[in-house]
Amino acid sequence: MFSVIPLTGMAEVAEGDDLVDLIADAAVANGVELADGDILVVTSKIVSKAEGRLVTALDREDAITAETVRVVATKEHTGGTTRIVQNRQGLVLAAAGVDSSNAPHGTVLLLPEDPDASARALCAGLRARGPRVGVVLSDTLGRPWRLGQTDVAIGAAGVRALDDLRGGTDAHGRTLEATIVAVADELAGAAELVKGKASGVPVAIVRGLGHLVGELDEPGASSIIRPLADDLFSLGTEEAYAAGYRDAAAGLPAAPASAASAATGGSASA
Repeated sequence: MFSVIPLTGMAEVAEGDDLVDLIADAAVANGVELADGDILVVTSKIVSKAEGRLVTALDREDAITAETVRVVATKEHTGGTTRIVQNRQGLVLAAAGVDSSNAPHGTVLLLPEDPDASARALCAGLRARGPRVGVVLSDTLGRPWRLGQTDVAIGAAGVRALDDLRGGTDAHGRTLEATIVAVADELAGAAELVKGKASGVPVAIVRGLGHLVGELDEPGASSIIRPLADDLFSLGTEEAYAAGYRDAAAGLPAAPASAASAATGGSASA
């Protein structure tokens, strides 16, 4: 059994704030004593604020362009254009993770520059106070083929991000050949159930899963990102067709299977 405990009452975070102190103080204020094996799921937005990732941007679209390294798909709609892109952190998501909500007018909030490094620094700071905890940095993403959004891990430290079950057996003795559990994403989603989207609760403690807590040098959340060469849906449908037409017109050889498969599927993650 495990439980998820929200840390309520945290003040608005500003650039330069010490998140270790703020989280430790919030735990005390909530009557919670951090313990070995606790996993803290921290909304990446407060990490971005503490790290000074609030930037001036009169046009959010310009900020999205600046954070984009690869366009996956675009879709026109009555409200404008949605861009699914790969950003500087390697994540594939809508709008490159650029967020204008809860930011002063004329500014936008970027994701932490290196989410795994941010998670390690926070985890090391909390462990220096005694308990052997893990840290997951979460953000909200959409998903291909499914409606709605959920929180996923964009940074992690001191906690197992993936649980590779390949080679084991299921309840009927059959060998598992493809099962790799995205543990860090599951932790982020579980914590979101108590953090909410607009409740002002940026941190939650997942307790009772201490077997997932490990060393600080555990592979971070970047290990969850699927390599481009293995991505069967690396482009949106329209983008894949357009690329194929351009290559054919130029007399280039057919695209590899992974790129070709993208033409028959949906876009990558939103």
